[in-house]
Amino acid sequence: MRTAFFLIMTLLMLACSNDQGDRNPYLAEIGFRFDINLNLPLYSPLTNAGNAVYIGTQGVGVRGVFVINTGFDYVAFEASCPNHPPNGCSTMKLEGQTAICDCEDYQYSLFTGQQLNRPDDGNRYYDMLNYRASKSGNVVVISN
Repeated sequence: MRTAFFLIMTLLMLACSNDQGDRNPYLAEIGFRFDINLNLPLYSPLTNAGNAVYIGTQGVGVRGVFVINTGFDYVAFEASCPNHPPNGCSTMKLEGQTAICDCEDYQYSLFTGQQLNRPDDGNRYYDMLNYRASKSGNVVVISN
């Protein structure tokens, strides 16, 4: 009886998984919610497919958020470069559909969040931190 109990408990403990995957050690995942009203001139570019905006409002992400209209949906990514701790040059700049880190000139696709110019030096590199984005009427809600 005791052996069966320990066997079941061991199986239950092994069955638990960590669904966070490969966590980025440089960026803290903070909780926030931000509503984007597409009727406002500041966010009107998001009504057209392929356009992106930077939202630098305090408390939205670590260093702000990039949001892009992919043509099918909206996606949002952290604006702090994912490959080093936040510092003076880590807030990326928006260039069309690409985010660029001024520290190392790393480039990231705003459609996928993937690093476009990943060095082939054997080191671990991270893609952009993704946030939830959902649209309801003329409002896009960004949250984590």
